[in-house]
Amino acid sequence: MTVRPDTGEIQQAPVAAFLASHLNGRTDEELSAEFHTLLDAVRTHGKKGQMTITIVVDPPANGVDSAPMPIGVESALKAPKPTPVKSLYFLDDDGQPVRDDPRQMSIEFRTAPTTDFKKA
Repeated sequence: MTVRPDTGEIQQAPVAAFLASHLNGRTDEELSAEFHTLLDAVRTHGKKGQMTITIVVDPPANGVDSAPMPIGVESALKAPKPTPVKSLYFLDDDGQPVRDDPRQMSIEFRTAPTTDFKKA
């Protein structure tokens, strides 16, 4: 933050410019890649997603005012996932999941005999 001597106006550096230049642009590239991953996942699954960018600032070493301040950028991506496919089950008398309804009477199936029909 700087103060213009002629107007006394406080000028602050834009955070977007900081993110673009952090680690020689590597942070901007990584954040952009994650952002597009999020966009693709939202488009594919039709659900909302979220990207959180955190700027972490540590105090200067040994509390010295003129010492450099370590600044890091972290991101967390919550991209939507496909809805898992579900299958229907019934609970048997022992409480175990089974595919066939235990209350339903079972019918035995037989293979019908085949006959050859020949056209005369």
